[in-house]
Amino acid sequence: MLAIIMTMRSLFSDHSHYVASFQLFLKNSTEHQCMLEFIHKKLPHLISSISNGKAEINILSVGGGSGEIDLRILARLQSEYPEVIIHNDVIEPNAEQINSYKERVAKTSDLKNIKFTWHKETSLEYECRIMASKEMGKWNFIHMIQMLYYVKDMPATIRFFHSILEPGAKLLIILVSGRSGWAKLWRKYGPRLPLNDLCLYISSADVEEMLDGSGLKYQSYELPSDMDITDCFTEGSKTGELLLDFLTETCNFSKTAPLDLKNEIVEDLKKPEYSERRGDKYFFNNTLSAIMIEY
Repeated sequence: MLAIIMTMRSLFSDHSHYVASFQLFLKNSTEHQCMLEFIHKKLPHLISSISNGKAEINILSVGGGSGEIDLRILARLQSEYPEVIIHNDVIEPNAEQINSYKERVAKTSDLKNIKFTWHKETSLEYECRIMASKEMGKWNFIHMIQMLYYVKDMPATIRFFHSILEPGAKLLIILVSGRSGWAKLWRKYGPRLPLNDLCLYISSADVEEMLDGSGLKYQSYELPSDMDITDCFTEGSKTGELLLDFLTETCNFSKTAPLDLKNEIVEDLKKPEYSERRGDKYFFNNTLSAIMIEY
């Protein structure tokens, strides 16, 4: 009987598998909690200048996904500026995510002062359309949350969205910290994992290096977060396999990765530079960075 040889392929090649692993990641991590703490405690002070007595403000969400974090940001802004009309435009290439976003809006009360517009396109498609139409410079606040991994040219993307801010406006980027377990994992194993045009192995360290070279003024904030990866060390655990898929961005990693690569990664994930052991559990360092860029 011939053996079936399975090759490693990117997690992004199977959308439903990606969604399943991502949902499990959110369930096992404090990612959204750390973002929400930042939104409630730090964000209002950082963007206090964007209203400046205006009757209306324009917000652009780049890669807004299903809108869960977007709506938390909008709720916080509404509480700060209750009389201001907010125009919230969303760039999101995935139709399913846009539908989920619209359903979330329909179920959320107290959005009467917020006007939503969705653009089903990538950030690059949006950029090309705006450049062609010359409709520039109208945004008071732009945020790009966990999306810079999915652009081909990170520096050019940041420069473009910074260029369409109004004076006094802010651009917020949230992505994994250069001091997180992710950054260490990608540096060590990135070349041995499936390459995919849809995803770059970048962290806040790469963004800060680009910003330092460009002369743009910014501030960075660490958002401590972790993820329970204990199941990754139980052979045959479906939860562990999905979490390993998400960590390596590889579809069916446990079944398709060379045994030496699988063993190396699994052993590394137990080490202090990647995870913290608490009793019989392991928590991966999922720390994020929020980078606020001024215009």
